[in-house]
Amino acid sequence: MRHVITTTDLSKDEILTIFQKATTYLDGEHYHTLEGKKIITIFFENSTRTLSSFEMAAKRLGAQVISLNVSRSSSSKGETLYDTAANLDAMGPDAIVVRHKNAGVPKILSKYVHCSIINGGDGCHAHPTQALLDLFTILRYFPNPKGKKIAIVGDIKNSRVASSNIELLGRFGLDITLVAPPHFLPSIDLKKSSNLNLVIDEVDIVMSLRTQTERHANQIYASLKDYANDFCITKELVKDKDILLLHPGPVHRNVDIDDAMLQDPRCKVLEQVKNGVAVRMAVLEKMING
Repeated sequence: MRHVITTTDLSKDEILTIFQKATTYLDGEHYHTLEGKKIITIFFENSTRTLSSFEMAAKRLGAQVISLNVSRSSSSKGETLYDTAANLDAMGPDAIVVRHKNAGVPKILSKYVHCSIINGGDGCHAHPTQALLDLFTILRYFPNPKGKKIAIVGDIKNSRVASSNIELLGRFGLDITLVAPPHFLPSIDLKKSSNLNLVIDEVDIVMSLRTQTERHANQIYASLKDYANDFCITKELVKDKDILLLHPGPVHRNVDIDDAMLQDPRCKVLEQVKNGVAVRMAVLEKMING
């Protein structure tokens, strides 16, 4: 049984095949390749984009979607995560999409079920389908991405999106620079900077990230405004440079990206959302149908 726990679960060739299929799904049409299949979504953390995207993807392929409301489930009554997984597995799903605040939970669950587990995000560890849709979006504008320069900006140390993108984008040959305050930078062997102004003129792509305040043990900045003064992507910062601006959402307006840049055609945030449905359709189809 195949799972997508991290981006490393898919080879480069498999990813490109998924992207070929995803491109056909950008037409917005409904298909029937997963007719009669059952997909369970179980999200132990709040989500708007990822949960809705997976459910839309499954329904467009003709699958039945069972969305488990965690607040009303037996897990809120003391049932262990493993027993929840075993009970869901007994219902015979073809795939389970799971999100959890603790890193490693999807991997653990994969040992207790007989269907594909797809990681919808686990702690600070990984968010593989977000990285896939980010790369898919980049390839739409840079079909030959090797050597293209990308700045990942924000709370990188606490971001599962950054973690997955660092692996995946690096594997496809992008030149990555991490830009953040020193306490938001991970201890990995990549170029790093705490001065966005010095980096912005050197890159082709900027990926802004949300400050993960819910994952901070202590308050780092006196206010988000202080953070924004140094790391918000603004029209004044970017000027007329030909760049691609990405963000996984949700966007903190005027903290991560300012209002003007969110309306700028170089900003591809909503395009990422559209691409996400198509990519997740292709991932679901591959995991279930092979």
